[in-house]
Amino acid sequence: MRLVGHRLLPALLGFALVALPVFAADWGYDLAGELMSPYCPGRALSECPSPDAEKLRAWILAQEEAGRSRADVEAELFLQFGEQLRQAPKAEGVGLIAYAIPVAVFALGGLIVAVFLRRGSRPAVAAPLAMPQALEGEDEELERFLDDELKD
Repeated sequence: MRLVGHRLLPALLGFALVALPVFAADWGYDLAGELMSPYCPGRALSECPSPDAEKLRAWILAQEEAGRSRADVEAELFLQFGEQLRQAPKAEGVGLIAYAIPVAVFALGGLIVAVFLRRGSRPAVAAPLAMPQALEGEDEELERFLDDELKD
């Protein structure tokens, strides 16, 4: 078993060295899909038909081929084009409001629904019915009539 382990370890390391670039490749295409285009407002860089966007996509792929890290390329792009490249605002400072408002509205809506359901599930308390004044004296008469009818 130990002999197999010695042969298996170099094979696994060799596979990892060969397969690692394959699995780590294509971050340039992913990055172009994740960034907004500075040339086509409201569109991803990968979907923008502008010739300038095509040049920027080619530049990103060239940086990947040259061996630069994705983080370095992103940093350079954000330095050049600014925060307009982000698809969503950063969760810090004023951008935090974009995340906090939906959460607060959802919580408030849940509270309103809970209060509404709680009120709707309470048993109804019926107020005692008052005897109309016109029938006050006839109550005994009605009782006697009902007793007589039920005895038969």
